[in-house]
Amino acid sequence: MAKETAPSAERNKGPILDVLARVLPARGVVLEIGSGTGQHVTHFAKALPGLAFQPSEMDAQRHASIAAWVREEGLGNVKPPLAFDLAALPWPVQRADAVVCINVIHISPWEATLALMKGAATLLPPGGVLVTYGPYRRGGAHTAPSNEAFDADLKSRDPRWGVRDLEKVTAAASAEALELEEVVAMPANNFTVVFRRK
Repeated sequence: MAKETAPSAERNKGPILDVLARVLPARGVVLEIGSGTGQHVTHFAKALPGLAFQPSEMDAQRHASIAAWVREEGLGNVKPPLAFDLAALPWPVQRADAVVCINVIHISPWEATLALMKGAATLLPPGGVLVTYGPYRRGGAHTAPSNEAFDADLKSRDPRWGVRDLEKVTAAASAEALELEEVVAMPANNFTVVFRRK
C-alpha cells in the first residue's frame, strides 16, 4: 500500500493547523516544501478549502504516498506533488501566496535554509507568509535535553544537519526581506515560526 503514516505528523498536524488557520490568506496558492508522507498537506487542505495546495518532496518515492492520502480524502484543492531540491534555485513554481516548510531546516544543510529564504522571498507577494516548524535552539541553547540528544543524533547521521539557532534563521530571513512575525511554542519542544514578506 502506497500510503505511509508518520506518527509525528499525526501528532503535530493539529497544532500546526491552528497556526496556519490564523496566518494563511483565505484564498491563494500554498507551496509546501518537504511534504513527506502527505499527511500534513491533506489535513491542511481539508480544513482550508479556499486554498490550493502545491505539495513538493525531493524524494520522488514519497509521491505515491502523498497521492494516496489526497485520493483517500477526495481533495480537489491539492495539486500533484513536485520533486525539486530546495537548494537549487530557482524553484519550478511560478507563484505562491504562502510557503509552509515543516521539519526540513534541521535535516538539511544550512545552504538549504538560505535557499528557502531566498526562494520564498522571490515567490511571495508583499504580505505573504513563510511558516516553518521544527526544533530550534534559542539564545544559543537547546530548549530541552531531548532536543540536545536529537541534535547529536542528526549530526552523527550527517554533520551538515542539526538543530538551528532561531536567531540565525531569523537573520537569514531578514536578509531576504522576510520579517519575523510570531514564534509559537508547540508540543514536544518544537516551534512554529511565522515570517512575513515586507
